[in-house]
Amino acid sequence: MSGIDEDRATLHRLGYAQELRRGLGGFSNFAISFSIISVLSGALLSYWLGLVTGGPRVIALGWVIVGFFSMLVGMAMGEICSAYPTAGGLYYWSAKLARRNGPRWAWFTGWFNLVGQVGTTASVDYGLAIFIGYFIRLHSPGFRLTAWTVFGLYAGLLLLHGLLNAFGVRLVKVLGDVSVWWHLAGVAALVLALTLSSRGEQRGWAHVLDGQQGVLAGWSGKGFVVVYMFGIGLLLAQFTITGFDASAHVSEETVGAARAAPTAIVRSIYVSAVAALVLCLAMNKTLPKGDSAYSTIAFGGPGDAFLVNAAPRLFSSALGTGMAKFVILVAIVGQFFCGLACVTANSRMIYAFSRDGALPGSRLWHRINRRTRTPTNSIWLAVGLALAVGLVSIYQKGGVSTAFFALTGICVIGLYLSYAIPIYLRLRTADFQVGPWHLKGRHRLVGWTALGWIAVITVLFVGPVFRPFWPPFGSTVVGAGTAGEVVTYHQNNVNFTGPILLLAALGFGLYWTLSGRKWFVGPRPQGTEEELAALEEQLGDGA
Repeated sequence: MSGIDEDRATLHRLGYAQELRRGLGGFSNFAISFSIISVLSGALLSYWLGLVTGGPRVIALGWVIVGFFSMLVGMAMGEICSAYPTAGGLYYWSAKLARRNGPRWAWFTGWFNLVGQVGTTASVDYGLAIFIGYFIRLHSPGFRLTAWTVFGLYAGLLLLHGLLNAFGVRLVKVLGDVSVWWHLAGVAALVLALTLSSRGEQRGWAHVLDGQQGVLAGWSGKGFVVVYMFGIGLLLAQFTITGFDASAHVSEETVGAARAAPTAIVRSIYVSAVAALVLCLAMNKTLPKGDSAYSTIAFGGPGDAFLVNAAPRLFSSALGTGMAKFVILVAIVGQFFCGLACVTANSRMIYAFSRDGALPGSRLWHRINRRTRTPTNSIWLAVGLALAVGLVSIYQKGGVSTAFFALTGICVIGLYLSYAIPIYLRLRTADFQVGPWHLKGRHRLVGWTALGWIAVITVLFVGPVFRPFWPPFGSTVVGAGTAGEVVTYHQNNVNFTGPILLLAALGFGLYWTLSGRKWFVGPRPQGTEEELAALEEQLGDGA
């Protein structure tokens, strides 16, 4: 029996037909998760967060701390994925692992995962839009970087990512493979350029862990404040190292999925953490010494008060305009690959969730394009949901948008809550039958530690990042402009992450209580062995 035949047999055992084209190898599966984690995206888009919280210290140490605990989360998920290699991923696992109320566990796992994936797509493409706006300004200084121009770029990027995904998994495979090498070469290019940089007063390699002076974002003091701000700064690394469940969502399109998917989950985490640590150390090395210059990097000026642009501003300061254009372009291409992979993973999750009838209009979202063998309707639903979530970015006051911090929080908490549920259920399942990739009896140590970490970050990332906490929709911070002048920055102190997630949970919780519990039965087998074979024959060769 060939590898594809074995995968088809495994999928039949799980109750599903081979509807999607199984055209991904182990490397391509790894490429999807590695591209979503995307060092060139998360590490650069959230670099500002480290600057305004724990400074260079949390920027560097965060990768070690978050990388370690995320590895444990990935390992716990990998063992389950090996036993159940299906596109439904987490919600399917919860249904099969629950000793009772399986449909309810599956429902909440699936909806949290969907919310987190939509947040991931939105945060990546929104941050990419801001980077592109900065890049345009380098070439055309008259270009206005506003909430509306950024949203226009954001909508265009989502449309393009949807179109590329609609062409089929073969194009996604090629672009995903290219993405891996682009990210590795891109990180190497950025590290080399920053290492050789000698412009201005820089901290240098001997001071890559120097803390800030406590003047940014109104934070000062000791004790709890220092610990809290260090914790908030971990979101820089945690936002980056997420979305690796994508390897599970494309497992029905992967050859040898029971081994390849869990291997890809774990490998994408540790490769990304190491690459990001090296990159951020090089960036810390080029940070200016003075508080005024440091503040300018973090907050920008009146014409560019987007915190997300802290990394491009650092590149311009450390490398000069010419070289900055090159490295920012490298980052933009890497982020584009990341956004593409996000839509891929999100659409497969929607396809699987609707295959089991969980979404309104499930019949529409589950349809497969016979020519490309891709869930085209699910692709466009993923794009539409991300576009709707991105509308929060239009809210601004004083030129500083709080949207990105909220989107990153939604991404992290939504996804990690969906990771936590099947891990918890696995720990309660004594008769769990492991697949070919497993933890060799260490699942309790790994699983409970992973759950503890998820609890910590869930509490941390609904808190405010700016002080004072009140009034929630506005405080002022005095910093230096590009020419040394005094500039007053307006900051919104409210963190929308908690309210948005709470409203989402309330929404799909009520949906379950009033309707879903009456008809949602969890993963539904598509038929007998003969019926599955007939369905596959109607679609054509899925190999």
